[in-house]
Amino acid sequence: MDTTENTDVGPLTGYTVVDLTRALAGPHAGMMLGDMGARVIKVETPDRGDDTRHWGPPFVGPDDDPQATYFLSCNRNKESIELDLKSDAGTRILTKMIERADVLLENFRTGVLERLGFSMPRLLEINPRLVVLSITGFGHDGPEGGRAGYDQIAQGEAGLMSMTGAGPDDPQKVGVPIADLLSGMYGAFGVLAALLQRERTGKGQIVRTSLMAAVIGVHAYQGTRATVAGEVPVAAGNHHPSISPYGLFHCKGGAVQISVGSDGLWRRLCARFGLDADAPGMQTNPERVRRRDEVIELVESAFAAYESEELLAILAEAGIPAGKVRKLDEVYAWDQVASQGLVIDVDHPILGDIKLPGSPLRFFDADGGSERETTRAHHDSPPLLGQNEADIMAWLDE
Repeated sequence: MDTTENTDVGPLTGYTVVDLTRALAGPHAGMMLGDMGARVIKVETPDRGDDTRHWGPPFVGPDDDPQATYFLSCNRNKESIELDLKSDAGTRILTKMIERADVLLENFRTGVLERLGFSMPRLLEINPRLVVLSITGFGHDGPEGGRAGYDQIAQGEAGLMSMTGAGPDDPQKVGVPIADLLSGMYGAFGVLAALLQRERTGKGQIVRTSLMAAVIGVHAYQGTRATVAGEVPVAAGNHHPSISPYGLFHCKGGAVQISVGSDGLWRRLCARFGLDADAPGMQTNPERVRRRDEVIELVESAFAAYESEELLAILAEAGIPAGKVRKLDEVYAWDQVASQGLVIDVDHPILGDIKLPGSPLRFFDADGGSERETTRAHHDSPPLLGQNEADIMAWLDE
């Protein structure tokens, strides 16, 4: 483990990550590791940098140096250096970085890293303790192993879009690049497992995942519905395929969401709104799922007299899990979100003080019967292109 002092505490303080990735899947994994205290060095193409520096609008900041909000979303707590990996100088510098690193992240198409002179065996020859995370679109081998991967294509190919939308003829992508994000999350999880194994064996290893694998990894009950029950799930809008009533229900001037996940909650809901919990076909969840359209009509008729805020208060009093559908400006203004550290302040070299979404993880020590939060408190803004070159080169020359 590298002993370089980090700028803040965290469970990965002292570990160094070399991040060769671009776009979103790999950078998200790197940001997760940086959020936990690792030193993450982002290696970027000279002059242009990561593609996401140019993905927009929206751009913010001065007209002569606009900053892409896309890049800002996945590169906090990192340093940046420009390296031409096709040059001898770039190869030498990267080799020195690998010698000192704990983790290397890459999401090149299959074969690219080898052509640059950094095959997986070569990486582990340079540093036998190195953990390598490699993310592809559809896997590193198999009949389509070299296929380029992009989020929406992976959402479609891995079945997610077929289950998302208003109905079977309305396939929809998720509102964020979920295949990219999930592969980054699975990748970071794999890195941590490999680092833990390294503590026992002293050896690094290669961790591989893909956009396709990450989406299939979250099929959950829809996956077993297909593989075990032999049913092909289709899009069913905003209602759960196996629980009823569970989903979005319209009311006076709006809508609320409820999750009636047990027959006990169903009886509580019925008692509060004057419904017959023992009506034919309504007593058990399997019955209600088979008659979902009737259940939706029944519940929405009961909700029709109430504005959404009044209805949410009634549901809360009755102990029925419920909530609203918030827009993102409402989410980031929500005091509960702030209380969980999910909005952070950073000082950007060009934009000044800005707010970014924060890490979903918090860490605590529990000593003497009390808890002390040890979550990283100070965060670095996403770097400008090549911003940290001098510091990184000085570290390599130590």
